[in-house]
Amino acid sequence: MWARKESSDQSQEPDFENFTLLAKDVDFKGVVNFDGTVRVDGRVEGEIHTTGTLIVGEHAVIKGVVSAGVLMNSGRINGTITAVEKIQILKPGVLVGDIRTPLIAIEEGSHFHGMCDMGVHAWSEPAQVSIAS
Repeated sequence: MWARKESSDQSQEPDFENFTLLAKDVDFKGVVNFDGTVRVDGRVEGEIHTTGTLIVGEHAVIKGVVSAGVLMNSGRINGTITAVEKIQILKPGVLVGDIRTPLIAIEEGSHFHGMCDMGVHAWSEPAQVSIAS
């Protein structure tokens, strides 16, 4: 009567297996590599690498090199950023440094100072167009 129903569809359950949290009290120096989603609310000096999403909380401070699939920044980042999919700078986030991403969104009330490379070299060469008569 009280038996738990087992579902054969695992996709409905959230995947917390690859979720990492560096809490507000964390002060880290060095190089960290992750798979999956990472949330930083503390201070990191060095390098952060993840293939998934990096969420930078409002109280977080990151100095160094960041590479991620997606970066969502509400804190302070000073460094070189590479995002394979996109970068979102959310209010009250501050990002100072050079970034490389195919897509960027900067929310009103946030700040960005630096150079942005959105991969213009990929389509700057003239396309080979064949015109049929």
